[in-house]
Amino acid sequence: MIPELPNIDPELLGLPSQEQLAKPAVLHKPRILLLYGSNRARSYSRLLTEEAARLLEQIGADTRIFNPSGLPLPDDAPEDHPKVQELRELVLWSEGMVWCSPERHGAMTGVFKSQIDWVPLSMGAVRPTQGKTLALMQVSGGSQSFNALNQMRVLGRWMRMFTIPNQSSVAKAFLEFDEAGRMKPSAYYDRVVDVMEELVKFTLLLREQSDYLVDRYSERKESAEQLSKRVNQPSI
Repeated sequence: MIPELPNIDPELLGLPSQEQLAKPAVLHKPRILLLYGSNRARSYSRLLTEEAARLLEQIGADTRIFNPSGLPLPDDAPEDHPKVQELRELVLWSEGMVWCSPERHGAMTGVFKSQIDWVPLSMGAVRPTQGKTLALMQVSGGSQSFNALNQMRVLGRWMRMFTIPNQSSVAKAFLEFDEAGRMKPSAYYDRVVDVMEELVKFTLLLREQSDYLVDRYSERKESAEQLSKRVNQPSI
């Protein structure tokens, strides 16, 4: 059937079709985990994250916010540390995520990166982030910047997530929140609404489909080879 592709096993090659994407709708609310990148008492990344969670709840999502305070540095504590376990359980629970980091020294913060570093690409047979949706936000103390956003977008791709096109960057964040910690009306606020709407739409679109969309020929081939070895292994 494929004489021009001698390196391909035609029995393992996927043939995508619209029918394979047609699955019954899942009725539970989209499960969104929100992470932020500062432990300050008045953390603007936390305040922006909390505002995003309120919007998501209003749009119809189920949200959880992880508090990074007390999370040890990667590899500076065992994996059964309570904060590590809490983070990993939330990642497994989620269908999508919101990442929000301040920009510090032109980059995402260590507080934020440490959270991601505690989440492995695989946990046994489970890939906790693969195929999940991701929305990105950053806050800046000065003029508008996209350095942390760009870094998190690369990181999201590395974690095998579907990062939505829209994003939010809030400049001079100390001017955008009132004394109660609520975000003031502005074009920045409207963009956050846009991003949260888009995240929910993509999460609904991709739910129950992500396993199929990230099903890879190379991994099917590896699994078939491992199964063949076990079947052909002589019994003792």
